Amino acid sequence: MLVLVAPGQGAQTPGFLTDWLQLPGAADRVAAWSDTIGLDLAHYGTEADADAIRDTAVAQPLLVAAGLLSAAALGTEVTPGAVAGHSVGEITAAAFAGVLDDTAALTLVRKRGLAMAEAAAVTETGMSALLGGDPEVSVAHLEKLGLTPANVNGAGQIVAAGTMAQLAALAEDKPEGVRKVVPLKVAGAFHTHHMAPAVDTLAEAAKKLSPADPRLTYVSNKDGQAVVSGAEVLDRLVGQVANPVRWDLCMETFKELGVTALIEVCPGGTLTGLAKRALPGVKTLALKSPADLDAARELIAEHGA
Repeated sequence: MLVLVAPGQGAQTPGFLTDWLQLPGAADRVAAWSDTIGLDLAHYGTEADADAIRDTAVAQPLLVAAGLLSAAALGTEVTPGAVAGHSVGEITAAAFAGVLDDTAALTLVRKRGLAMAEAAAVTETGMSALLGGDPEVSVAHLEKLGLTPANVNGAGQIVAAGTMAQLAALAEDKPEGVRKVVPLKVAGAFHTHHMAPAVDTLAEAAKKLSPADPRLTYVSNKDGQAVVSGAEVLDRLVGQVANPVRWDLCMETFKELGVTALIEVCPGGTLTGLAKRALPGVKTLALKSPADLDAARELIAEHGA
């Protein structure tokens, strides 16, 4: 069984959209999306520097656009057994599953990015990844420092979120067994109480949408469960802004569903890396550029429904 997944914020790098825009019709499609949401996606995906695309209000719609563009390039024959996304990637996954169309997904993520950027500006906050260690020991240590385990990613990785002072304290005082603490290229403590103001904004935006029920198995970050109602998917997309991402539970569900292959859409790499450690024996492929499309299609032919 094939699972199609979409990465979250921090996966973006300068110029990562350049080659994708060379595909037939891609530039026109991105231009139309840009007009709809009032953001020049082509500029940010090709010419902008790392600091510019680190901006939450830019990064989030850029990631969703890249995911939609790269998935479309695979062709209409793609029939994954399940879809999921990490953090903002859940909006991409909702489009894959037919809960939202592309325009609705990009409109929602644009409002999400702006609201989260505004919430992040209130206090200087950030996120750091903990590599290695025992999850229970790490979580207890984070709570002692006032930090939130905002992403429990599995494969020995937890992402801590909180104020920059709290993260500095973590760097000086790692949990027992943790090999390394790596600051992430994000501009706020996402999936924590610091994002509570953004939830209300997103809830208002969601009221204007008409979600359809998923036509594919949609696995949620909240608890790793498959969600069958479009309305519930949308509710969860709103709530997850201020609640932890449980990617570890998503991967457990992939196992239960019988996953044999996993493709991560552009800018792929993060989630396939986790899958290689947590899902041994599962074939993985990250769509980093159009050069990966042929290999992805071969994987789809072998493992797709």
